[in-house]
Amino acid sequence: MHPFSFSSSFAFFLSLIYSLCFLSLGATTDTLNPGQSISTIDGSTLVSENGVFELGFFTPGNSSNRYVAIWYHDISPKATIWIGNRENPIPPNSSASLTLTNSGNLELVAGGANGNGIILVLSNVTIWATNTSSLKSTTLTLSDEGNLILNATNSDASGDNKVLWQSFDHMIDTFIQGMHVGINTKTGERQLLTSWRSPDDPAPGNFTMGLDPNGSTQLFIWKNGTIPYWRSGEWNGASNFIGIPWRPLYSKGFYLVTEGNEKYYTYTAANNSLSRFVLHWNGVESIYLYKDQWDEFWHEPVKQCEVYAACGPNGLCKNSGVLASCSCLDGFEPKSDKEWKAGIWSSGCVRWAALECQQNKSGDGYKTIPGTKLPDHAVRVQNIGTSDTCRSYCSNNCSCNAYAFVQTVGCMLWNGDLIDLYHFDADGYYLFVKVPASLLDSNLHPAIIAGTVSAALVFILVACTFLWWKFIHRSKVKDSLNIGAKSQQLSQDFLRSRQDFSSPSHFAYESEEGQKFELPLFTFDCLAIATNNFDSSNKLGEGGFGLVYKGKLPSGEEIAVKRLSTTSGQGIEEFKTEVILIAKLQHRNLVKLLGCCIQGGEKLLVYEYLPNKSLDAFLFDPLKRGLLNWKTRFNIIEGIARGILYLHRDSRLRVVHRDLKASNILLDKDMEPKISDFGMARIFGGDQNQENTNRVVGTLGYMSPEYAMEGIFSVKSDVYSFGILLLEIITGERNSSFHNKDDFLNIVGYAYKLWYEDTASELIDPTIKETCSIPEVLRCIQVALLCVQDLAYDRPEIPLVTKMITSDNPRLPVPRWPTFTLQGYSSQESAMKGRDELHSVCDVTVTRLQGR
Repeated sequence: MHPFSFSSSFAFFLSLIYSLCFLSLGATTDTLNPGQSISTIDGSTLVSENGVFELGFFTPGNSSNRYVAIWYHDISPKATIWIGNRENPIPPNSSASLTLTNSGNLELVAGGANGNGIILVLSNVTIWATNTSSLKSTTLTLSDEGNLILNATNSDASGDNKVLWQSFDHMIDTFIQGMHVGINTKTGERQLLTSWRSPDDPAPGNFTMGLDPNGSTQLFIWKNGTIPYWRSGEWNGASNFIGIPWRPLYSKGFYLVTEGNEKYYTYTAANNSLSRFVLHWNGVESIYLYKDQWDEFWHEPVKQCEVYAACGPNGLCKNSGVLASCSCLDGFEPKSDKEWKAGIWSSGCVRWAALECQQNKSGDGYKTIPGTKLPDHAVRVQNIGTSDTCRSYCSNNCSCNAYAFVQTVGCMLWNGDLIDLYHFDADGYYLFVKVPASLLDSNLHPAIIAGTVSAALVFILVACTFLWWKFIHRSKVKDSLNIGAKSQQLSQDFLRSRQDFSSPSHFAYESEEGQKFELPLFTFDCLAIATNNFDSSNKLGEGGFGLVYKGKLPSGEEIAVKRLSTTSGQGIEEFKTEVILIAKLQHRNLVKLLGCCIQGGEKLLVYEYLPNKSLDAFLFDPLKRGLLNWKTRFNIIEGIARGILYLHRDSRLRVVHRDLKASNILLDKDMEPKISDFGMARIFGGDQNQENTNRVVGTLGYMSPEYAMEGIFSVKSDVYSFGILLLEIITGERNSSFHNKDDFLNIVGYAYKLWYEDTASELIDPTIKETCSIPEVLRCIQVALLCVQDLAYDRPEIPLVTKMITSDNPRLPVPRWPTFTLQGYSSQESAMKGRDELHSVCDVTVTRLQGR
């Protein structure tokens, strides 16, 4: 048979018919005339006259869908400025054409393809159109400004064109010169930027950006359409927004225009340079300048303080790295003291003392806050030319809570709460907050004086009591430490070391490898000085066995000091055994012990200080949770698994932690996890502590069923706790927050329900759902469900857990449905016979649960 077969001829014939029907362009041009098209078959495009922009079909990122779009010509990677069918992509393996019809409508029509990849005209489906029509001649032109314009040409002598449709009126996520971001003050119609749904999906996302519909000159980024996420502050009328640190870019062509009912911002780039403003899928706006490549010139919001109202009403936000530090303004106090101490600031602050004018008195004054991003909801007062006049205007109005005067903006007053107040790292403006006379240094209120005197008397009383206690305490130190020859030597070391707080004594221990090491032994005085006498302001956290404080040694080294409570139940020998245990365990994912203190009735542990504190401080905080993207969370999961693997298998001691939970996972400056709090850890292979087999201690919700019910603990108990922790990391919610959700007791039952209904993706934290690898998260959910199975026998050991998490294509068993009954687990013994697993079983009935 001739190589040019019948089937090939037929396909060629159909392709020819397709091309003739749509008159695809054969040469590069910037214009389409009626009946002409560009198509995916021949890869034809439109290129603007001077080669700045190009219109064609593109596929974003890892997607298989295609879109008709405009991008910068001959610049890689492609930077799109407009997409037509962002909500209706061209399906994979489908052909498509963009055609200007004879009736004046621009249509995107999708076809199909057979299994061999040969384009066939199977059907024509219009998936996007301009929905325009004209009885006159029309042309479609791509300008060098990047605007795709559909014109109707008049036939009269003027030769004027009427714009039927243009892409600049249908912006997506990108703003370039010539575009307008604004509002029609009469109709309310707005021109907005809308983010992509994800980095690979240009469908409309969660964030929009536009001009304030309430009449101010501020630009806003909104989340989910109406929730403020970021704002620019007022336009100063010349070169900048007062809510953004000054940038020279604005002075070179960014300006506000008011024409009748239209108010909008537009931009003209200096020296014909290429620049673009992009609203990313995650709500961050970036400015890019092109010079050999695209360079990011500026972006916001990135730091937590830059997010709208990070500290709630009347709260002042200051940056500490990317995180926020909130404080109430003078004269205000937290609305919810409990939430404020927990780092939840959304409820903000309220006045604790009424203004004098509210009591028909005079004498209110102002506290000055320098370097601020001025609050939202300002009332601009016209025809006030000085700061003093603005001050008088506010003083004469009792509802005025603050004022500011900016030369290029004028007088601004705030009659309600002060919202979105942020202390700039540099520059900023002065805000004057009205306060009662009692808070002014020149006129102290009698109540303040009385309170100060009372506080001083209480301080003196406490100091005297402390000195008396210390005198009695010192006289008993030697007797308290007299517990044998080793203790006497230890006491002498303490007395010697007290002469120099920066030179702690030591005691020796042997590492797992048989090497001799000395662990620093600090005095109580040294640690009291380091923590400012265990001041509550230095408190980092607390647990069932005591409080943890931040401290600083004379050398400048920052430390975390755990001070065990006197009711912890540990004697000196048990404490020393625990210290040596922790000191012997050295791994990158275990917290490092720096030393300890045993003095009188005090027992303290000194750890390395980790600046990001614990995992729960991020994971369960609505404001901080977004800082943990999926990549960071997965790294934390891997790190915790490696730490447990070391405890269970790689360490010569083989340790069961027994209290794995989010608050016991500390994070270093690089967000690397470190397992902490070994107060309940037990070594297998040595003498068992029988007390801990009939007095169950731990954290309810993290305990395995056999441990909570019968006091049986093993390495599988830690695996169960790890499974709970894994589900919390994925959901961003506490285990306890699922109580009675859909009639389930905790996160385990709810997760199983979604898993078996094939809707497990609903478990994923919404803040990471759009950017995470769904298959990777689903794999972690399945591993978590395997870890929390009712029977310890059914749970995988940690080496297999680690392998299942990190393997791209693991063959995972199906988790068993949980029973959630208060059944006994002694029947497991027969199932576990012959297995290489050490465990401890209570010899007596469990009569007490002691939660932490």
